[in-house]
Amino acid sequence: MAKGYWIAHNQISDVDAYEAYKVAAAPALRAHGAKFLVRAGSAEFPEGSLRPRTIVIEFPSLQAAQDCYASDTYKAAKAIREAVSEADIVIVEGYDG
Repeated sequence: MAKGYWIAHNQISDVDAYEAYKVAAAPALRAHGAKFLVRAGSAEFPEGSLRPRTIVIEFPSLQAAQDCYASDTYKAAKAIREAVSEADIVIVEGYDG
C-alpha cells in the first residue's frame, strides 16, 4: 500500500505562537502514524517561488493522511496555525512502484 504525505510550504508571522500549534498538532499526528521527513531545514528554490518553510510528513497511507487532517484534534490545531502563518498544503499519495 502506498504511503500518504502532507507537503506544506508556509510562512510564519509569529514564531512563538506557532509553537503552540506544533504542541496542539502533535497528538493528531501521533495518532495517525505521522513521521516528519522534512521540517523546515535549509532550502533553495532553483525554479519558481514558494513560502520559505517546507514540511513533508509521511503517513502509513493516504487515508491516514486524510483522516489526520480531518480530525477534530487537528482542526483545533489548524485554527492556531491559521492565525499566525500562511500555508499551502497538499495531501498526496506516494508512489508505490
